[in-house]
Amino acid sequence: MSGTIRVKICGLRLPGDVLAAAASGAAYVGFVFFPRSPRAVTAETAADLALSAPPGIAKVGLVVDADDAALADILDRVPLDMLQLHGHESPARVAEVKARFGLPVMKAVGVAGPEDLPALDEMARVADQILVDAKPPRDAVLPGGNGLAFDWRLIAGRRWPGPWMLAGGLTPANVAEAIRLTGARQVDVSSGVESAPGVKDPARIAAFIAAARA
Repeated sequence: MSGTIRVKICGLRLPGDVLAAAASGAAYVGFVFFPRSPRAVTAETAADLALSAPPGIAKVGLVVDADDAALADILDRVPLDMLQLHGHESPARVAEVKARFGLPVMKAVGVAGPEDLPALDEMARVADQILVDAKPPRDAVLPGGNGLAFDWRLIAGRRWPGPWMLAGGLTPANVAEAIRLTGARQVDVSSGVESAPGVKDPARIAAFIAAARA
C-alpha cells in the first residue's frame, strides 16, 4: 500500500495523544465536542491540544448537530482547520456552516446497506470531504466511535468529486484490508487505537498508521 495514505486520529484528549499521533505520521488530529462521548473535551482543553500539534497536521473539530452559537464559541477559542459534522445535519446546513464560518467541512454519513449510498452522493456535492462511517444502531448513544464496521464492498470502486475518508471499526488488524477493498486514500480511527474508551494507546496508534501504509 502506498505511503500516501492519510490518517486521522480522532478523539484525542491529552497532550501525549497529540504527540503520539504526530510522531507516527498522522495527517489529521480530531477533537470531540460532544458531551456524551468518553472522548469529549472542553474548548479550553482542545485549544491547548491544538496548539501542541506540530505544523502541517490538520486540526479537526467534531460536532453533533451544533447550532451557530456553539460553533462560534468553539471557533473563537480553538484554532481549528476543519469542522466535522457528525450528526443529522442536512445538505443545506452543511452549506450554511461552510459559508458562515469559512472553514472546510467534513460531513459524516452512516452506511449500513445500499439504501444509504445516495446520501453519500448528496453530501459529496456540498461538503469539502465526506467521512464514510458505519451507521450506529438505533439505540446508540454515540453517533460514531462505536467500534462498528460496515460491509466495505458496498463502496468498492465508488468515487466522489472531492476527498473522502473511511471510518467505522477500523483497527491495526483490519485497516490494510479495508483500504484494499475500498480504495480509500484516507482513513479515520478512534476506538480502534484505544486501550479503554477515551484512552488512546500510542503503540496502537503507531501500529495503525504503519498498517495503513504497509
